[in-house]
Amino acid sequence: MTKEEFNQISADIPRQPGVYRFIDKEEKVLYVGKAKNLKNRITSYFTSQKHQMNKTRVMVKHASRVEFTIVETESDAFLLENTLIKKFQPRYNVNLKDGKSYTYVCIKKERYPRVFFTRKVVRDGSTYFGPYTSKWRTGVLLDLIKDLFPLRTCKYHLSQENIDAGKFKVCLEYHINNCLGPCENLEPEEDYLVKVDQVRNILSGNFKPVKEHLYREMNAASAGLDFEKAQRWKNKLVAFENYQSKSMVANINTRDLDVFSIQVEETYALVHYMKVVKGAVINTYIAELETKIVEEEEDLLAFAIPRIREKFTSIAPELLVPRKIELADESLRITVPQRGDKKKLLEMSNKNLTYYALQKKKDEISRKQKQTSSERILKTMQEDLQMDALPYHIECFDNSNIQGTHPTAACVVFKNAKPAKADYRHYNIKTVVGADDYASMEEVVFRRYRRLTEEGEDLPQLVIIDGGKGQLSSAMKALAVLGLEGKMVVIGIAKRLEEIYFPGDSIPLYINKKSESLKLIQQLRNEAHRFAVTFHRLKRSQDFTSTELSDIAGVGVKTADKLLQHFKSVKRIREASEREIRQIAGASVARKLIDHFSEKL
Repeated sequence: MTKEEFNQISADIPRQPGVYRFIDKEEKVLYVGKAKNLKNRITSYFTSQKHQMNKTRVMVKHASRVEFTIVETESDAFLLENTLIKKFQPRYNVNLKDGKSYTYVCIKKERYPRVFFTRKVVRDGSTYFGPYTSKWRTGVLLDLIKDLFPLRTCKYHLSQENIDAGKFKVCLEYHINNCLGPCENLEPEEDYLVKVDQVRNILSGNFKPVKEHLYREMNAASAGLDFEKAQRWKNKLVAFENYQSKSMVANINTRDLDVFSIQVEETYALVHYMKVVKGAVINTYIAELETKIVEEEEDLLAFAIPRIREKFTSIAPELLVPRKIELADESLRITVPQRGDKKKLLEMSNKNLTYYALQKKKDEISRKQKQTSSERILKTMQEDLQMDALPYHIECFDNSNIQGTHPTAACVVFKNAKPAKADYRHYNIKTVVGADDYASMEEVVFRRYRRLTEEGEDLPQLVIIDGGKGQLSSAMKALAVLGLEGKMVVIGIAKRLEEIYFPGDSIPLYINKKSESLKLIQQLRNEAHRFAVTFHRLKRSQDFTSTELSDIAGVGVKTADKLLQHFKSVKRIREASEREIRQIAGASVARKLIDHFSEKL
């Protein structure tokens, strides 16, 4: 992806948190990254100071497009990035493929439930909260829970039979007031479960009663002039207020969902899909529906959802949609969320759809403007040259030589009035000796269209020959041999008065100097000339440097090429030491080169 290609989309990238993906032409995800500000982060890949690492340059070069997903917070971006990396295993995310899990807080399903930190989720009926991107914040939360609601930390099987039999003794945690001794029946199970319910409220985000408690404790310590204790309570309050118990993009309690949002335009509709598996967003997709008549959103959703679910082999039992719909599969639970995490997921889907729709409209406007300009120019050219077909595909030929030496030629290709540089071709003249532009043009045109014919490629609608009647006649000889006369419009353009010649017509055509079609013909002619001259200079330079070395007695062409490949230029060979040259070409050649360059000083 080039900087120019990126500049066409950069204005539409939002300055919001999210995750971006570089994708190649084969639809493979090359890299997944997170960003606090999507626009700034993606733009950084196309500025020179950020391209110090070679792998970054290669990745950007191989990418054909960039996709992004908007989320609410940087923490959400971190979690979504982790999920997508594990799913796609992008080639360039080498430092992130560690498979490390995020942290959770578990309320264990057991008598006298424990509350503890874990990285492993076990489906045994226990309740898990998270994931959390900060282990430190999780630790602060657990310390806060321990201070507010002392619970046991031991792994004893506290059945009533074991407790009654006196199998357990209180430990140090009891003596330092971190546990109230349920193992010796010192704390009733009912009181213990009340504390567990309060912990569940904290982890679920029901902060109001907890915050009121913290304020009371902080104010009480401050009123008692115990400012150190008051500061500790304040620190816990700040950590508690900054804490987010759940994430929209990864929430273990959300389970499997399919989220759909829709936006209807005049001739098409867009449906955004988010696949949520085990509480994590693992995929996003936008389907475009071509509408023939005006249809209701409910009908379009009912049409698209089964097909999208089949495409992604989804078996999620619940769908989140913006409005109530009816599907053939009555076992599916269809939810129109009004609040909470599910509502936030639907809002996130709709936000991403809005940005996509905006970009699509801008692309359509830009494409129409470009098409309008190109079509206008090509239609003008079609009228000026009295062509039957629109000259969508145009090719132009030019020769280059200096007094017959190093004869070369070039063919440039324009499609839709724009250069198609991947189709440009250089030619070394093989059958012509000396400065014969006519014969050179005949050879090049013959080679070009013989190959296109043999490979079954499409022929251009218009062929332009840089030169007057002589070059044009030579080109027509080649086409006659190939049996291609009449299958393409062929013209020649003479440089002096910008005269346009047609085969078999000695009277030139003069196109208005201000005509857009003449300007396009001139652009093709100038581009062919530039391309031919550049190649000619390269060949002449290569032959000169190779000849300068190989003309030295005892230095052959292969040895000269070997030296040039290593040192890159004759100047560097001249500056090299005898020992350096000896390592490449041997002692004998090294001595001869040193003597040769010394004589020229």
